[in-house]
Amino acid sequence: MSPPNFDAIISGAGAAGLFCAGVAAQRGLRVLLIDHADKLAEKIRISGGGRCNFTNRELDPAAPQRHFLGQNPHFCRSALARYTPQDFIGLVQRHGIAFHEKHKGQLFCDRSAEDIITMLLAECAGGAAGGSVERWQPCRIEAVRFSDADGGHYALDTANGPARAPQLVLATGGLSIPKIGASDFGTRVARQFGLRTVEQRPGLVPLTFDGAHWAPYAGLAGLALPVRVATGTKKARMEFHEDLLFTHRGLSGPAVLQISSYWQDGAALQLDFAPGTEVAAWLAEAKARSRRRVDNELAALVPARLADAWTAHDAALQRPINEAPDKALAALAERIQRWQIVPTGSEGYRKAEVTLGGVDTRDLSQQTMESKQPGLYCIGEVVDVTGWLGGYNFQWAWASAHACGQALRHAA
Repeated sequence: MSPPNFDAIISGAGAAGLFCAGVAAQRGLRVLLIDHADKLAEKIRISGGGRCNFTNRELDPAAPQRHFLGQNPHFCRSALARYTPQDFIGLVQRHGIAFHEKHKGQLFCDRSAEDIITMLLAECAGGAAGGSVERWQPCRIEAVRFSDADGGHYALDTANGPARAPQLVLATGGLSIPKIGASDFGTRVARQFGLRTVEQRPGLVPLTFDGAHWAPYAGLAGLALPVRVATGTKKARMEFHEDLLFTHRGLSGPAVLQISSYWQDGAALQLDFAPGTEVAAWLAEAKARSRRRVDNELAALVPARLADAWTAHDAALQRPINEAPDKALAALAERIQRWQIVPTGSEGYRKAEVTLGGVDTRDLSQQTMESKQPGLYCIGEVVDVTGWLGGYNFQWAWASAHACGQALRHAA
């Protein structure tokens, strides 16, 4: 019995894979969608606290490098310009999904991330004449081969039996959150066919510190406050103004998740716990007018728990502020405004929201997402394109999937 034939096979039924399948089916293509995970689109389901931060209004397609990183951030410009946040918002509205803007352009479902999954499945089911999406899940792909015969096709050995198609789309995601099925399958197949890959590492991830070094701050776990965080120097310097969260093992919250994608091993973070305030001048003014203890005065500027931590181990600060030495207050101001600390690592893929690196964009077409290997496409997180926190990575999934879905060809 000959294997079933399709116009395209898509490996990975996450955000990019599902959307690409729907776009292709509505152009009349027969698509096979394969995923090894037990649950469909689990990363969508758990994202945004279960409400899916599905895009961001502030994305600027004319300057995508502002919100994306990789060896060539400009690569994503074409796809993002041709399928914008407004395009995806229009799709969401056509499906009657209520949503709201939460922070800095971030859009979330009012009800549940399940609404986005249901929408994507409806798009897959709405194929044009001759178009369809057949889904094999859970189904493991055991081997992939390419043959030049019959105009060229990919032959897959799967747990459900053989399948073949002239086009194969890798929408396999990255390595983040292995408990929901993340794997390196996509990059392994890419390398099998001669594509280059960029070394992968966790992105949008909490940062950790050596236990002994972090001990003085472990008691601050649970404390959150707005900060300015930066890393790098000169042209390579990156800075974010977001909320920070202290944890038992280190630092998290949007500020640290954002900066983690730019942080390099051994580099320092610089933190300003009172952004917008000249702390040295503020403390000098407080010394001139107040007789309250330093920690009590400082609690008007930063949370009381942090004020206590900054003053507890310095006898010169355990007194009324008008009696505190100027040198001690200057050192305190420097610590609050320019705290330098070097992380020892991160929480890894277990807690990372995305994976940095992946298939090298030099081997892909920015218009179609097809690789230098004929008929092999790469979309979504498997590609070396990573967005900021706040819906940008989902928008890359939609945009790259749309570019690919529009480019896939009917089998001869």
